[in-house]
Amino acid sequence: MIDVIKCDFLKKGRICVHFDNGTQFVLYRSEARAFRIEKEARLTEENYQKLLDEVVTKRAKKRAMYLLERMDRTESQLREKLKLGGYPEESIDAAIAYVKKFHYLDDYRYACTFVRYSQEKMSRQQMRMKLGQKGISRELIESALDEEYRADEQEQIFRLLQKRHFVEGTAADDKEFRRTYQYLIRRGFRSNDILKAMKK
Repeated sequence: MIDVIKCDFLKKGRICVHFDNGTQFVLYRSEARAFRIEKEARLTEENYQKLLDEVVTKRAKKRAMYLLERMDRTESQLREKLKLGGYPEESIDAAIAYVKKFHYLDDYRYACTFVRYSQEKMSRQQMRMKLGQKGISRELIESALDEEYRADEQEQIFRLLQKRHFVEGTAADDKEFRRTYQYLIRRGFRSNDILKAMKK
């Protein structure tokens, strides 16, 4: 038997149910009533699994589909969204497997698309950092860069220098030179490329 040890009442008619096996998940009150869920209630293993599979995991799959319809996401981002929605790890894993089966979730495709549309305004290094923050593996990031990155970083640096009205040897004193150099370093450009562009 599995015991309900706590019920937290949330907004929009939802309840976060805590079980003595260490799991917790969110139910709508109508779902909780259907399974007679209340504090100190007891569920058989069979009913607990039925609740998890037929209610919670089924809803997690629908939620995952809905989130991906609204915008493309990485696996890490989708996991985080579902976790914030109160879904347990088991349901999240099932939802991820479900959307992957239909190719709605693909980190490599996401990385390739990101590189394709961002390469004119970001350096390779900046894209590595951005994609890494989205939870994409280093291996997939490098594959996507090799596949899609065609930008001329020297040209990007020139455009940024023009935008900042940088002119070496005239208006650019040492302080301005250092400030501009550091700005470009933070944008992920290589030191040699920056100095080469700044001295032209």
